[in-house]
Amino acid sequence: MNYYLLAINWASVGVKASQFILSFSILILLHEFGHFITAKWFGCRVEKFYLFFNPWFSLFKRKKGETEYGLGWIPLGGYVKISGMIDESMDKEQLKQPAQPYEFRSKPAWQRLIIMLGGIIVNVILAIIIFIFILWVWGKEYLPPVNAKYGIVADSLSIQHGLKDGDMVLKVGDKPLEDITRLRGEIVMNEGVHSLFIMRDGKEMTINYDDNLIKSLNSRDVTGFASVRIPFVISKFSNDAPAKKAGLEVGDKIIKVDSLNVLYHDQFIKMMKGKKNEEIKISFLRNNDTMNAIVQLGEGKIGAFPESNLKKLGFVTEKRTYSFIQAIPAGFSECWKTLGRYVTGLKQLFNGKAKATESLGSVISIGSIFPDTWDWQSFWALTAIFSVVLAFMNILPIPGLDGGHALFTIAEIVSGKKPSDRFMEYAQIVGFVLLLGLMAFALGLDIWRIFK
Repeated sequence: MNYYLLAINWASVGVKASQFILSFSILILLHEFGHFITAKWFGCRVEKFYLFFNPWFSLFKRKKGETEYGLGWIPLGGYVKISGMIDESMDKEQLKQPAQPYEFRSKPAWQRLIIMLGGIIVNVILAIIIFIFILWVWGKEYLPPVNAKYGIVADSLSIQHGLKDGDMVLKVGDKPLEDITRLRGEIVMNEGVHSLFIMRDGKEMTINYDDNLIKSLNSRDVTGFASVRIPFVISKFSNDAPAKKAGLEVGDKIIKVDSLNVLYHDQFIKMMKGKKNEEIKISFLRNNDTMNAIVQLGEGKIGAFPESNLKKLGFVTEKRTYSFIQAIPAGFSECWKTLGRYVTGLKQLFNGKAKATESLGSVISIGSIFPDTWDWQSFWALTAIFSVVLAFMNILPIPGLDGGHALFTIAEIVSGKKPSDRFMEYAQIVGFVLLLGLMAFALGLDIWRIFK
């Protein structure tokens, strides 16, 4: 256990955690602001506005006007407490008193519905705004399959389904593949398609697959599928790297091991299998000069990492740029595409193409998605995606979520009958227990995965 903790790169964990906390805080604050501003708009009294939950005590609180603003200590969400509303606080004493004009329960159903949907609406607007600015500032960069000049590296799963090293995947079904780095995602999202159109050794051919491939790609145990094939240009060394001791440097391109030519990094990895405590001769290019070095292997590794930046390796990416006006409709489109991908992922939980135990995750899983170096483009892209996810999750008709409250309010508008306070109390309790159970289950899965 102690060894495992020492093996963790805590600096990387810290960067990921910082990005996650900042992103999460932005999403929660603006979501709750959506409820806050609409409640104020309709004359409701807002008693509390909190980032994170604060049972027993708060890290910070300050009252301004009728509202207490504060910071809780459990970073699992946030809340606004609106007078006369049955919520997480379960303040039954207030509900025993006659309804006051400033209370949520005294407002018309259509106003209560807007207040309930306020957070969801703000999250959608936030996602659209972020997508607009991402496209305007950074544009959209991608690597067309034909520009992946060495084709792909096929791992065991892709080989099992008919792909080979060097294949150039051009289409998923009849849809041209715009970005080769998104091949896995395109296969999963286009679940009704069961073929890949590829170029192999200059010949066009079609590879067919079934739903088992989608199930496999949805599994956490599958870390890859098909990556861009690259030459072995050294980007950095591990501590006490045998290659560095032998005189190799960052930027050297390995071209031969003993008498065997090495064109690609994946070929080098295969050559190293089974080699342990051996002495090998490595030929490499440095400033267009061919040089040689004798490397004494320890555990069968030379301790050198390949350059992964495709631009530095000479790959030609393409970039779609947007003016601010062009970015507006593109930002809307990106938001709806993100929602569509998420809905497809949820649907696959029910049609057997994904497993809940593989797909569910807690804050640990979410935090791990962020890069281990601070990258503002990635940060804002992930924040926009999570904003869409948060909006969708909250609109689900589950008691305790905004969607559950909205469902009961819509039923009231249609039927003309308002659910009793007791019914709403029980519904809130049931929903809260379900959500806590789901959160505990997801956290348990993440902890199990860590030790597994």
